[in-house]
Amino acid sequence: GTTTPAIPLPPGAGERQRSGVGSRTMSASIYSTKVDAESAMTTNGRDVELLPFVNDKHGGVIIEMTTPMDPQLFSASLKSLLSKWREQGIRGVWIKLPISLANLIQSAVEEGFWYHHAEETYLMLAYWLPNTPHTLPVNATHRVGVGAFVMNDKREVLVVQEKSGVLKGLGIWKFPTGVVEPGEDINIGVVREVKEETGVDAEFVEVLAFRQSHKAYFEKSDLFFVCILRPLSFDITKQESEIEDAQWMPVEEFAAQPFVQQHELVKYILEVGLAKADKEYTGFSPISIKSAFSPKQSLFYMNRRDLEKASGPIINTQKDS
Repeated sequence: GTTTPAIPLPPGAGERQRSGVGSRTMSASIYSTKVDAESAMTTNGRDVELLPFVNDKHGGVIIEMTTPMDPQLFSASLKSLLSKWREQGIRGVWIKLPISLANLIQSAVEEGFWYHHAEETYLMLAYWLPNTPHTLPVNATHRVGVGAFVMNDKREVLVVQEKSGVLKGLGIWKFPTGVVEPGEDINIGVVREVKEETGVDAEFVEVLAFRQSHKAYFEKSDLFFVCILRPLSFDITKQESEIEDAQWMPVEEFAAQPFVQQHELVKYILEVGLAKADKEYTGFSPISIKSAFSPKQSLFYMNRRDLEKASGPIINTQKDS
């Protein structure tokens, strides 16, 4: 957790939860940074400008700093705004600081802000004005990983040996795995990972199963989606930076590895993959949907075969984009 600074905090700040706050969707209306007569302040004889901010959709505001500012002026402006917002009934306050303005972090923390999350180019801090436990959403809690079951017509599975990690140098063959990139769909990410690690082109078929685990990377939880892919090419070009070796291996030989017998996750991946290939097992395939609240499309994964059996053909109201 964040260490509370040894400095005076606003009334009630010590009673607030310091766990998570999340970025809110911002409205398009940006308040003017021009200071009117009522809101003007002076510090060392200089006028203090109000900070640029936008309303969010949940009764809060987001300060978005983009240009350099003297830390003393920033602190004075922040104090003024927090006082006004408290009177106006504003609840959550966010500050988005680009890495180039890291010199303003201490001033924000001294006013009671805490870290919410950081990305490569910015830090997001948060503050709760009411003297009540905050209801701000926590930071992102999960990482999304994918694993690929790819089998050819010879009943050979695509497998790799890794150059790093816990399996380095052990001679263990495993399925291609990886992490979905920000903004990337699961069905796209798993195809990309197979291509990167082995050079094999493949087509996504279904999500077969998924595993949730906790306290994984950086204390975050992990969602791992097991996918079955159909190979479109068969020549292997291994990824030199991460993969020690890659090959098509007879499924019986893969299954005979002691590692597979001892590691339940790999054992289950093999079982559901073969159940899909040989039996009536059906996983989840994506359908494009839209929301009443956003024009953005998203993917809904479902067992389409059984749904169609139960209710008839699926009507996709979305036009292909």
